[in-house]
Amino acid sequence: MTGPTGGKDEAGDEAVSPAEIRRRREAALAGHLGDEAAARCFLADPSPRVRATALWALWRQGRAHDGEVAAMLADPAPVVRRRACEVAVSHPGVDLLSLLDDHQSSVVEAAAWALGERGAPEAGTVAALARLAGDHDDALCREAAVAALGAIGHERGLRAILNATGDKPTIRRRAVIALAPFEGDEVDAALQRALDDRDWQVRQAAEDLLGQSVGRESPDALGKRG
Repeated sequence: MTGPTGGKDEAGDEAVSPAEIRRRREAALAGHLGDEAAARCFLADPSPRVRATALWALWRQGRAHDGEVAAMLADPAPVVRRRACEVAVSHPGVDLLSLLDDHQSSVVEAAAWALGERGAPEAGTVAALARLAGDHDDALCREAAVAALGAIGHERGLRAILNATGDKPTIRRRAVIALAPFEGDEVDAALQRALDDRDWQVRQAAEDLLGQSVGRESPDALGKRG
């Protein structure tokens, strides 16, 4: 899976002071230099951006503790929660499921991505991702959930992936790719339908999985030939 694409966090519109830039640089540098104490000091910084950078600095050193990651997942700033989701991939003892109900879509997307990256799912993960794939208002969140279900490859997630083959084009493409670990008549039928999809990238993904070419070209290629 690729990383979460994300959206604009609420900190994105705020003016950044020179002092904040300096502290963020120092936090990042602490990660590169292996200065655990300096990086940890910045976890309590008043700036969300600095706190997020500090957590990443600790992760780079392999020094982030489960308790610190869990605390950052509850941070009031979405930019911090999102970074904590990424760090939590390597902290399977930290609960991510509650972040699937976060009020900020970019955090939900990051949490779904992280759950897929973890591999072996904890109890309730597949059901929660399946619900997200079908119900969330944000298409990026639905897409991230479908991708995570494909990465996990559990049979209980198959129905949600099949349903997603009827969603928006970007999600249909993701759903076709997510079918790769699965087999069966329903999977074959979904891939065959995808060969006739309106979106050429959906068709291409289905062709790749089926190991065949139906001779269709992308709109760009057709335009060049015209």
